[in-house]
Amino acid sequence: MNFWKMHGLGNDYVVIDNRDGKIVDQELSALAKRLCERRFNVGADGLLLVCGSEVADVKMRIFNADGSEAEMCGNGVRCFAKYCFEKGIVEKSEFNVETLAGVKPVWLTVEGKEVKLIKVDMDAPNWERKALPMVGEGTCIDENLQVNDESYKVTCLSMGNPHCVIFVDNVGEFPVEYIGPVIEKHQTFPNRTNVGFVQVLGKGELKVRVWERGCGETLACGTGTCAAVAAANRLGKVGNKVRVHVLGGDLQVEVGKTLFLSGPAEKVFEGILF
Repeated sequence: MNFWKMHGLGNDYVVIDNRDGKIVDQELSALAKRLCERRFNVGADGLLLVCGSEVADVKMRIFNADGSEAEMCGNGVRCFAKYCFEKGIVEKSEFNVETLAGVKPVWLTVEGKEVKLIKVDMDAPNWERKALPMVGEGTCIDENLQVNDESYKVTCLSMGNPHCVIFVDNVGEFPVEYIGPVIEKHQTFPNRTNVGFVQVLGKGELKVRVWERGCGETLACGTGTCAAVAAANRLGKVGNKVRVHVLGGDLQVEVGKTLFLSGPAEKVFEGILF
């Protein structure tokens, strides 16, 4: 079984072409857990599978390191798009990717035969609690959430997957590894949630750390980056073009009727699984 190891700003994936269905559904969760285990296997934040699609050029399935299936991933879809183009699965620089969060258009910047930059239409955020899902009715914009003995102002939204965004004064010193998992599994979020911790550096600049549901803090999170920008924009903290500093590098987000995420993706190596 051939695979590529890839990453988007350090958010890393094992990518496998499964259009022939050689890996059956019953095996996917266990396979993801096994392949993503660092030091004992390839090691990654998740597993990406290329599948055939009836509604788009190609379909992406994403499995977290804990074996759970995710709806969408901004860094993952960029890696996926580069893989599909460079492997000749899709032979055009603009195409559509089916995900559990809907069909996502992608645009590739290509030099020679190598993809250097990927722009993804991440769709519009859904602010309704039921979209995450989240307990309660209506929206959750800058509301209090009780976490152990502390109360945090949170803004919650779906980018095809659930996000809880918290603005902090100094994200570098914030105890993400402690607060992140508590909020991820908070009773307010029946299906758990991703948690973004955001520091505003200016009208066009954010610094973000994300505790990802199913794999812990990662070096970058595409949907988390978009959720942070959407929340900051709605609260008047940033404008419509924002550079976001994540642990693995920088991403660009444009806010319009939908959110556009731009950033690189890299192939690290390829190999064969026995």
